[in-house]
Amino acid sequence: MSDATIPLIGVSACNTPIGLQTFNTVGEKYLLGVINGTGGWPLIIPSIGDGMPTELLLERLDGILFTGSPSNVEPHHYSGPASEPGTHHDPRRDATTLPLIKAAIAAGVPVLGICRGFQEMNVAFGGSLHQKLHETGVFEEHREDRTAPLEVQYGLAHTVTLEPGGVIFEAWGRSSAEVNSVHTQGVERLGNGLRPEAYAPDGLIEAFSVTDAKNFALGVQFHPEWKVADNAFYLSIFNAFGDACRRRAQERAR
Repeated sequence: MSDATIPLIGVSACNTPIGLQTFNTVGEKYLLGVINGTGGWPLIIPSIGDGMPTELLLERLDGILFTGSPSNVEPHHYSGPASEPGTHHDPRRDATTLPLIKAAIAAGVPVLGICRGFQEMNVAFGGSLHQKLHETGVFEEHREDRTAPLEVQYGLAHTVTLEPGGVIFEAWGRSSAEVNSVHTQGVERLGNGLRPEAYAPDGLIEAFSVTDAKNFALGVQFHPEWKVADNAFYLSIFNAFGDACRRRAQERAR
């Protein structure tokens, strides 16, 4: 593969205080997910908010991965009740990612949203979120045990049932798969124009695609980036995303 056809994939960052300064950070697992799962190369998109040259960015990127994060989308973006005091938010990330999602999909740039990225996609399309699934009385426990080793936290936790004809079903070729579960929030009201792709046993939407997207546009609540090369199901998602990004790179190289 020539350098010209290696897809350049933007990866959304978080604002993270370290000492007295703020840093834009991305979990290495997302960068490795791009490298090992798509064959592309990741470029970090800083979450600065205002002033982002969106059109220039979309012209030069072959795909965008919207990552998970310790922070939650501020609930005023979906007319939700105020968060509990002490909830971790990242307003500059919201100001960056929410408009970028809609712009990228409208421009035909392949998009994959993971965990917070999945929730951002839902909000960007007019959906809402349960802030605490475990307090609804409807859903099973979806949070990880934070006292456990990472291998346990990100270990397989439950089955998802895949919708026939969907993006994931076509990539995986089967009707179900096992996934990890490392989240507190989840879809309450599905956004406009989003098609459910996968459900947890308790009925929670675990994945969706954008029905009228010009290109690959998928969000997943679980974490397929985790050791993606070692899990055939996770790899099938990243491969499908990577194929879409590679086609865009090839078109841009002509």
